Amino acid sequence: MNKVLQLFRHGKSSWKHNLPDHDRPLKQRGFNDINLVSEYIKKDFLKPDLILSSTANRARTTSENYIENLGLKTVNFQLKKELYDFSGEAVLNQIYNCDNSAKILTIFGHNFALTDICNQLGNNHIDNLTTSGFVQIEFEQNDWKKIKNGNTTRIVFPKHLK
Repeated sequence: MNKVLQLFRHGKSSWKHNLPDHDRPLKQRGFNDINLVSEYIKKDFLKPDLILSSTANRARTTSENYIENLGLKTVNFQLKKELYDFSGEAVLNQIYNCDNSAKILTIFGHNFALTDICNQLGNNHIDNLTTSGFVQIEFEQNDWKKIKNGNTTRIVFPKHLK
C-alpha cells in the first residue's frame, strides 16, 4: 500500500490568558470548528495507523477531540515535542523517519510548518492551512523516507463548511 499523510492544524487558540505560547488553550471557536470538520470528514476518513501530535496544549487538545469525534481511540497515539515546530524541518524529520509499518500517518501541529509541508509534498498550493483545517496527501512511494510529489486528495477548512 502507498503512504497517506493527514495533516491537522490545531484549533483556534486563545490569547486571553497571560500564558507561555506552548500552554495556550483553545477558544470555543476552536472546539466548534473541530466538531464541524470532524463531522464532515467522518464518513470517509481513512483510519490512520499512527497519530502524532505536538505537545503544545492547543495541538494536544485538538488531537484529543478529533480522536474522540472520529472514533480513533484504538490508534497508536504519541505526543512529540519535536512537532512544536513552526519551520517544518522537525515535522518533516518525523515524517521521513516514520516506521514504514504505518501506511497512514496523521499529524497535529502548527503553522507555518504545516502549510509549507502541504505545499512541498502535495500538488495543490495552499495559501494557509487554517486552524482546525485538514489536508490529506497520498503518495505512490512505499517508504516514508522517499515520499515526494504527492497527490493532495482532501482539503477541508471550517470556512468551507459554514
